[in-house]
Amino acid sequence: MTATTYGRPGRGFGGGYLDDGLSTATPSALLVMLYDRLVLDLERGELALTRGDRAAAHEQLIHAQAIVNELLHSLNVDVWDGATALASLYRWTLAELALANVRGEAAKVLAVRTVVAEPLADAWRQAAALSQATGSVTGAGGIG
Repeated sequence: MTATTYGRPGRGFGGGYLDDGLSTATPSALLVMLYDRLVLDLERGELALTRGDRAAAHEQLIHAQAIVNELLHSLNVDVWDGATALASLYRWTLAELALANVRGEAAKVLAVRTVVAEPLADAWRQAAALSQATGSVTGAGGIG
C-alpha cells in the first residue's frame, strides 16, 4: 500500500512526518489508520449532506469508497476463513455509500459509519494494541 498525493504534487498525506509514519508503520497500524480515516470521511460526508453541501459530501464519500475498495482488495481469503464474509460486508458498504452519494441520504452514511466502520475500527484498534502488548510482530495477514 502506498501513500497517494491527493492533489498535492510530490507530497503524500501530510508531508514528511506522516509519510515517514506510513512507511514505518506495521500492517496492523496501517489498517487502523485506514479505518480511522474512513470514519472521519463518513462523519464529514454525513455532516455535509445534512448541511445540503452535496459537493463536499461527494468528495468525502468518494474517498471513503476508495478506502473500502482498498480494504476489499487487500483481503486474502486463503489466510482467514472470515475474509469472505468481510468482503461481502465491504461490498454492501460500497453499494450503500454509492446510493447515499447519488440520493443525498445522510441516514445511509450514518448507518455505514455506526454499523460497519466504527465497530470494525474499534476491533482492529484493539487487535493492534493486543498485538503490540504481547510483542507479536505479525501483520494483518491480508485480512483487513
